[in-house]
Order: sequence, then C-alpha cells, then structure tokens
Amino acid sequence: MSEFDNPWKDVLGHFFHHFLAFFFPEAHAAIDWTFNYESLDKELQQIVSDAELGLRVADKLFKVWLKDGREAWILIHVEIQNQRDPDFAERMFVYNYRIYDRHRRPVISLAVLGDQDRAWRPNHFAYGMFGCTTGIWFPLVKLVDSAGRSEALETDRNPFAAVVLAHLKTQETRADPAGRRSWKFRLIKGLYDRGLDAEQVRLLFKFLDWMMVLPEELEEALSADLAAFEMEKAMPYVTSIERIAREKGRAEGKVEGKIEGKIEGKIEGKIEGKAEAKVETLLRLLTRRFKTAIPDEFGARIRSTSDVDKLDAWIDTSLEASNLEEFRRMCGI
Repeated sequence: MSEFDNPWKDVLGHFFHHFLAFFFPEAHAAIDWTFNYESLDKELQQIVSDAELGLRVADKLFKVWLKDGREAWILIHVEIQNQRDPDFAERMFVYNYRIYDRHRRPVISLAVLGDQDRAWRPNHFAYGMFGCTTGIWFPLVKLVDSAGRSEALETDRNPFAAVVLAHLKTQETRADPAGRRSWKFRLIKGLYDRGLDAEQVRLLFKFLDWMMVLPEELEEALSADLAAFEMEKAMPYVTSIERIAREKGRAEGKVEGKIEGKIEGKIEGKIEGKAEAKVETLLRLLTRRFKTAIPDEFGARIRSTSDVDKLDAWIDTSLEASNLEEFRRMCGI
C-alpha cells in the first residue's frame, strides 16, 4: 500500500465537493449539493475484493444526487506512482462494470494520476469483435500538468490547490531537503489564508506532513517555527509541537524520536527523543516565541538538562507563558 494512501483518502472524503470543483467542474455542476453525498467505502471494498485486484492508492466511491433528480455513483481513482501501469485503464473498466453489475446504478469513473510522465494518459479501455465493442472512456487529470503554476495554486482558495502544490513540490524536492522544508512551511502557513476552519486546517496539515517527509533535524526546526507562527497568528489550529507529535504517533503506529504528544490531558503516542534535540527545539521556540535572544546563563541551564520529561514540560510551558521572564518563573529555572 502506498505511503500516500491514508491522507489522500482523508482529503477526498472531507473535501469531495472541492475535489470535483477543482478537477472535474462539469461533474460538480451537475450535482445537487443541497443533498448530502454518501461515502460507499464498504461497497467498494467488497467489489474490489471480489475482483481480486486489491485497492490502489486512494479509490473512493460516493453516492450523489444529480440536479435532474437521478441518483449516481461516482468512482474516484487516484494513482500515485512514478511509472506506467499497463493495467490501469483495464482496472478502471473492471471497477466500473462490477459496481454497475452489483448495484445497477450509473457509475461515473474519474481518474487522477500523480506520476511525472506527461505522455502517459490511459483514459480508456475497450475490446471488440464482429461489430461488438465493449469498453470505458473516462475523464483523466494529470497532476504534472500543473507544474509551473505554483503562484496560481498558492492563491487559489480551493483546498485541492494546496494538495496539488504539495504533491508537486514533494516530487521536485526529492534531493533537496532544505528546499522541501522551506516549501512545507510555506504551504502550511498558506492554509491559514484559505478561509478554512480549524479542523480543515488540521486535516490538510496532516496531508502535508505525511507527504513532505523531512530529516529529523529539519522537522524539529520546522516544528519550532510552526509553533511560533501559530502564536503570532493567535490561531493554534495545529497546536504546533504537541499535535504534530500526536498525529505522527497515530499515523505511524509507533514511536519515532519526536516530542511527546498531548491532548485534553492525555498522552497519545509518546515520542522518544534525545535530550539534546529537545533542548535545541526549546531554545529555538523561545527565541521565536518571545523575539529575544536567550541570555547565556539561562541558555546554559537549559542545555545542562538531560531530563527528557522536564524538557517536554518546559516546551509545554513555553507555549503558555506570555514572556521569557514568566517562562523562567513558571519553570523555576
């Protein structure tokens, strides 16, 4: 299963309306959005299992109502890969006819490809003989077609503009971790300017964080910068370091040397980490948070601390204190 699986499915499920508006405006315009759409993941799982094909990157099935009163089922197939798949179009055909055969509902198949081969556009599958032809032709979107449109994607308020830009920049910065770190922070900050609520920002942050993986030292620096940015904006949507650690612990299912995640007084997914890394994160956070240099003596006291739990508590306190002196009093340093 691809590393892109879960976040793609999450954003497709939550931002389905925006997905169609961004990629397939004709389909979006035909749907009556006054009725709630319904995700049919269970039905799709059963059909794919019967077909013995296995789910690909982010297959989703939705039931919608059209403006002419008809019910329709929309199959969305997202494929993220770096090479051609000769079976792709056939798989789309198999999914489509099996859904129709089982439920006798009109099925609209849509495909999004994230590979970098501009020439590969498998938008149909058909076979025939003696005047009989059977097949499928479906709309196809290539994310690589948006390469070079960074400025337009950054200013587009549709959440999927951020999704596409994150995907493209992840590909562009495979050998440039510093460049990826810069783009990741830039994209995260851009989420706050799209008119999204806190939960939507968190969901898209999870997608960006999952996709744009950084080396540990750059991730730590990004976490501190993000914490300071949220405090400056007075919009603690991601709750910086604590929520980052919690989401990573849930997604990976294991501990990976980050900062202990806490929410609602419960520890979820404790992260092991070296005291030295936590010290540097705390000092960077204090500098950005209070916009002041850390006095040498004070910095030395923090650096002399090897108690990881204490450092975690100090990091928590740094997000609560209003100035450096209050932080010192609260921590007893």
